[in-house]
Amino acid sequence: MWRTAALVSLALATPYGAAAQAPLVVGAALPQSGLYADLAAGYGKALLLWQDEVNAAGGLLGRRVELRILDDGSQAVRAGALYEKLIREDKADLLIGPYGSAATLGAAAAAERARRVLVNGAGALRAVHKRSPRYVFQVAPPYTAYGAGVLELARGQGLKTLFVLARSDPASREMAQALREAAVPLGLAASDLEVYGTGTSDFAPQVEKARAARADAWIAFGEVRDAAEMVKTFKRLGYAPKLFFAQGAADPKFVALVGQDAEYALGLAEYDKGLATSGNDAFVKAYGAKWSSEPGLAAAQGYAAAKVAEEALKRAGSTDQERVRDALAALETETVLGRYKVDAASGEQLAAKPAVVQIVRGRREVVWPPGLATVRQVLPYAPWGERKLLQPGSS
Repeated sequence: MWRTAALVSLALATPYGAAAQAPLVVGAALPQSGLYADLAAGYGKALLLWQDEVNAAGGLLGRRVELRILDDGSQAVRAGALYEKLIREDKADLLIGPYGSAATLGAAAAAERARRVLVNGAGALRAVHKRSPRYVFQVAPPYTAYGAGVLELARGQGLKTLFVLARSDPASREMAQALREAAVPLGLAASDLEVYGTGTSDFAPQVEKARAARADAWIAFGEVRDAAEMVKTFKRLGYAPKLFFAQGAADPKFVALVGQDAEYALGLAEYDKGLATSGNDAFVKAYGAKWSSEPGLAAAQGYAAAKVAEEALKRAGSTDQERVRDALAALETETVLGRYKVDAASGEQLAAKPAVVQIVRGRREVVWPPGLATVRQVLPYAPWGERKLLQPGSS
């Protein structure tokens, strides 16, 4: 398990003599057991990879880096107390946020009380930065930015009316509501938010509403099976909006669920090993060499958070929390998740946005942002009667 590897990694990456300075301690609390342990494993593995890389290059500020990773048992309610322990007992010089927004809220509160810097790697809910914390800085895109790409595509196609849906969970609702708010200044008219329940398999009532509203675009935030059931409903009813976006359509399982009917669907990729973001190719290779697996979103979040923390420490030139805090507030740098730039007052991420992908000839291709695009988008969404069967080996 990666927890055991943490101890081995630290021992192998410690070529310093006894007279060397005390280690630079970076603390985090992650699910190493319980319900979310497998989902969060990549986050911890990426932090360990970063520790190896930094120490192999001579450490930070003349000191070797020592990770202290505690187990929150997949219980977000424990995060606050664990981060207090990292601050008071482990004397952490810097904190990397936990996995997930609920845990990040508790960790952020502990960091604020102690006036200790925390780099938020995986807390995407708006609530984390709503009260403008002074010492918490977000690296990954917030959920409020998840609709940015599809809005740009819709506007570029001259579309005017959007039918907006969200699965009945807080994250999906926040993504959808933020998109509705962002649509207004772009001259786009968004419907009232249509919320559907977990396990919905027939979207005929929603299609009827979209048709009645003469919606140009269908934009949905949810999971891969939701996207698949939407496509099945569309085909059965002969419905094809000019633009079809479903967050879950970027999941590799989407094509497996609906086959060639997946063509032309747009989806959202928070991270992909093939993205041409800064340092991503080297990260994928290094992660694979160390862990014999490919990095996913959690790994990218952990690695990006650590690299941002590293750059801030270098610019601050010390572990003084006010200097590190000021460095993070002013910092602009590239990560495997995109550009890091935050609101100096709230620490909320402003620059990084998830990529939009489209299924083209059975493959996921990046179509937005332009700087990462692998093909040009194929729009409008093709009517069912005009589609042709793809032949094996066609390109």
